Amino acid sequence: MGHGSGEQSASGHVLDTVIDFVCGSLGGVASVYTGQPLDTVKVKMQTFPKLYTGMLHCCKETWVKDGIIRGFYAGTTPALMANIAENSVLFAGYGACQKVVATFTNTPKVQDLSVPANATAGCMAAFFTAFALCPTELIKCRLQAMREMHSQRPNEKHVRIGPFGLTKQILQKEGASGMFRGLTSTIAREMPGYFFFFGGYEFSREMFAHEGQSKDEIGPLKTMASGAIGGILFWTSVFPADVVKSRIQVQGSKEPFFRMLIKIFKNEGILALYNGLQPTVIRTIPASAALFLAYEYSKKFLQSFT
Repeated sequence: MGHGSGEQSASGHVLDTVIDFVCGSLGGVASVYTGQPLDTVKVKMQTFPKLYTGMLHCCKETWVKDGIIRGFYAGTTPALMANIAENSVLFAGYGACQKVVATFTNTPKVQDLSVPANATAGCMAAFFTAFALCPTELIKCRLQAMREMHSQRPNEKHVRIGPFGLTKQILQKEGASGMFRGLTSTIAREMPGYFFFFGGYEFSREMFAHEGQSKDEIGPLKTMASGAIGGILFWTSVFPADVVKSRIQVQGSKEPFFRMLIKIFKNEGILALYNGLQPTVIRTIPASAALFLAYEYSKKFLQSFT
């Protein structure tokens, strides 16, 4: 959603990227505080499907055993870091990739890109975000499923550990490559996921805009609804890849992505690959709405100064 024509100056491009980066970060913060409790429920259900009969059971257990801050908001620090890292890189990359796609499709203005062109730009940007996201997601998932991990090994002494202690522990035990466990599954989730995310978002904004109205003028509620639709499409399209990613990251598995996918499918059936989809779809509605609302409106605010 960069503005201006293709003849924009280099300093204009840099400023656009900085604005996208900052606004993506603000969007990330908004979405974490809105969505973290249900994200925790999702990770627990994906990684320990036998412990919970469903979403409400998992919520109740978490509430009773861990409370709100330690339970539902477990892993919030790395989630904030993950979301700020992901969304700042994602939106800066999205703006830059939109310009690349606009050049290739001979579209003079970025605003005039078609929905598939915007979706392609999102897919390209997602490749870069996977590298920023993988290590922080790894820490987040392990902290969220910490109690369940400990209950599997009752004989060991367990110390409560925070994000920085856990990072140090992984680096000491496995080196830097340990932080990138699940990179393939992160890329397998992000690239198709963001194709649908931005495709769904831009398509919905176009649908919501009246005759002669630009999609930037549809107002906050329709922007939030478009974000929610993008979020639902993201998660329903790539949920099995996310289950594989959560398992690999929580278990510290070295198993390749497709082997793990087939193993879950064979041993637990197709539904295991959709474990935790319900809290995820419920969560993504306010979280993606908050993400795009914060992104679009902070961007409008900052652009009014340029």
